[in-house]
Amino acid sequence: MIMRTVRNQPRTTREDLVNDLKAAGTIVTKKTISNTLRREGLKSCSASKVPLLKKAHIHARLKFANEHLNDSEDNWVKVLWSDETKIELFSINSTCHVWRRRNAAYDPKNTIPTVKHGGGNIMLWGCFSAKGTGQLHRIKGTMDGAMYRQILGENFLPSTRALKMGRGWVFQHDNDPKHMAKATKEWLKKKHIKVLEWPSQSPDLNPIENLWRELKVRVAKRQPLNFNDLEKICKEEWDKISPEMCANLVANYKKRLTSVIANKGFVTKKSNTYFPHLKC
Repeated sequence: MIMRTVRNQPRTTREDLVNDLKAAGTIVTKKTISNTLRREGLKSCSASKVPLLKKAHIHARLKFANEHLNDSEDNWVKVLWSDETKIELFSINSTCHVWRRRNAAYDPKNTIPTVKHGGGNIMLWGCFSAKGTGQLHRIKGTMDGAMYRQILGENFLPSTRALKMGRGWVFQHDNDPKHMAKATKEWLKKKHIKVLEWPSQSPDLNPIENLWRELKVRVAKRQPLNFNDLEKICKEEWDKISPEMCANLVANYKKRLTSVIANKGFVTKKSNTYFPHLKC
């Protein structure tokens, strides 16, 4: 009964199980419940937070995965991937580990200074291809369609030239309203830029998410002290990400598509599969 309930409703609490069994005439403790579940290979974990997927999103994700499943690696090499991300000043530092003696937890060398709400954050726009990372741009203020087009003009086009994308390359960005604005579409069309049709609510299909995580881990190790320092370190570490790492993400892109299909369109595990050393 315990296993059947948990399989059908993973969010069931130990107290719920105790009460269900009591109603069925069996008295057990929470500890017994825990031991039983552990013996069956189950443990209590924090539920992963994922984008909300409606039926239309699931259908679009499956359609994208099936349509591109047999695309050659050369097709993905021609894609310039892009996205925005938020990097907080202090919060990720709190996940660092130290080697210390039992009673030395609060030795200054073994602590990481933090402030409430992560001390604020900066927003970044970036892009990459199989050949390496493109330019990284700090977004100041609230980004609207006009600012987005300015960012593209100042960073996206120079990145395509620096990465020597060649002919027939494709631009990827998600379906954010600023990206899909009529003026933005016209701007891209005027520049003769082909855009990859993208399913909404699909960050797990964008390999740049792995690079964002890699960037945040690297930046945290350097412990920036203010926003200007954070921006400077972000750009330095972004430039240090190797072309080999970028090429590996693109070479393994088919795995993302097969994962989406295997998971019937629902969200997949997007990070550790491609960078096993990262704990996401």
